[in-house]
Amino acid sequence: MLLLPIAQGGFFRDRSGESGSCVQNNGFCPGWIKDNIGRYVGQPLVEHLELVLVSVVAGFLIAFALALLARRRRWLAAPISQVTGVLYTIPSLAAFFLLLPFTGRGFLTAVIALTAYTLVILFRNIMTGLGNVPPDAVDAGRGMGLSDRQVLWRVELPLAVPEIMAGLRIATTTTVGLATLAFFAGAGGLGETIYADLRFKSNVVTAGVVAVLIAVVLDALLLLVQWAVTPWRRAAAR
Repeated sequence: MLLLPIAQGGFFRDRSGESGSCVQNNGFCPGWIKDNIGRYVGQPLVEHLELVLVSVVAGFLIAFALALLARRRRWLAAPISQVTGVLYTIPSLAAFFLLLPFTGRGFLTAVIALTAYTLVILFRNIMTGLGNVPPDAVDAGRGMGLSDRQVLWRVELPLAVPEIMAGLRIATTTTVGLATLAFFAGAGGLGETIYADLRFKSNVVTAGVVAVLIAVVLDALLLLVQWAVTPWRRAAAR
């Protein structure tokens, strides 16, 4: 049985029965993957999902509030877009290290940085969706006696759902990838297994495939949500 070191102590155990040459040469070892897959679908997977979901939900709530504010105060749209754009350009590792003196190592530091990266995508897509609502639909709502708030919630936001969901999908899949770097902030996740030994192909490939699967599954779920909340688009397609 061959023991392989991993981050923060401990070992991967090779019980595959393969010759030691594959593991010792840092190759791609199917037998090793089969025996160690639990390390990727267990705690690291749960931590990764928590990072992604909390960050995206927090980012969406903040971006939504900012979009409603910018819709009411049009002059704020450009400054908010610029600030969120600047936040997105900060390298992720630099963002983690800048936050460490204030929030320390751990989940909070990673979530703050990941949330910041979602803002520009979500804010711009929400604004785009609201801006693309046909004026005739807004006029029709007001002609029915709806107030500005009712027009927003009953007319504009429902019609803006496709653009909003597109932004949410992009932000989610992007965050899945960025969350692998949260390991450097002490937040765990799949990054911990990926960076355990970058030379070992089986380790990197397995963790990478799991991260891709997370992105695919979450994207598919968001597509289902969009399909469920836009019945008029299904009707138009018939």
